[in-house]
Amino acid sequence: MEGTVTKSTGSWYQVLTDDGKVWMARTRGKMRLNDLDTSNPVAVGDRVELMEDQNYADTGSISKVYHRNNYLIRRANKLSSRRQILATNLDGAALIASLTSPRTSLGFIDRFILTCEAYHVPAMVFFNKMDLLGERGEEVVDDIKHIYRNANVSVLLGSATEGKALEAFSAMLKGKRWLLAGHSGVGKSTLLNAVFPEANAKVGRISDHHAKGRHTTTFAEMFTLADNTQIIDTPGIRDFGVVDFEPTEISQYFPEMRPYLSKCKFNDCLHTHEPECAVLEALEKGDIADERYQSYLGILNNEDIFE
Repeated sequence: MEGTVTKSTGSWYQVLTDDGKVWMARTRGKMRLNDLDTSNPVAVGDRVELMEDQNYADTGSISKVYHRNNYLIRRANKLSSRRQILATNLDGAALIASLTSPRTSLGFIDRFILTCEAYHVPAMVFFNKMDLLGERGEEVVDDIKHIYRNANVSVLLGSATEGKALEAFSAMLKGKRWLLAGHSGVGKSTLLNAVFPEANAKVGRISDHHAKGRHTTTFAEMFTLADNTQIIDTPGIRDFGVVDFEPTEISQYFPEMRPYLSKCKFNDCLHTHEPECAVLEALEKGDIADERYQSYLGILNNEDIFE
């Protein structure tokens, strides 16, 4: 049988086969030995081959993972070199961010965007809770638009409790498969419920003491909604470590830098101090946002990856 992985709980996977039946499945022993640098050999979104377990009803084993069109990956945690695949075969990935209660740093956002760019996943950032910024809101909106104007990423600014930005967000996701990610407490589940009430995602309250969200999603799960819209909701992500990048290639995944790379004097230019560096010249002229350049330096120097 063939099907699509719709839920991952760590040791078990939920698989929806092409005949519409839902199975609980585990990976076969030999499969767990593959890709030792990843914490999960199977991810939500994978197309898989499933073998029925003759001893237990509606259970089976995943014997094969088919070719992935793309995937989104991160370093699992700061103490490990292993990688975690968040989801596969995506039409896009949306990072839900907030600038207050809790704050999502620009460094975290830019690592997410860079990974999407590198692994061929269209990216979008929804800045939620903009209503909480009060009088500062208008100025912040202008700043964000300036920072990401040439970053090849869709940016929406609004609130999950108001309808202004929800229509555009819904239109972007409709009929496609999108991953939703973000820190716990940024309003990811609330936003999902506001756009697609049928998802009925769990919503948690913010801890007053720590201003951090409690983890209300404990595993990755795909919701299939009207018009074949597929939303992959993920657990709150505290860390986002980038992986598999050589220092000289990092700038290639900053779209605003790409027009200048061939104009640098040295082919292996790292755009930090080199003479006749076109990227540094563009930065000085304001054609590259300083905030994005600082994120570039942080990734290049492997600094504060886990934010």
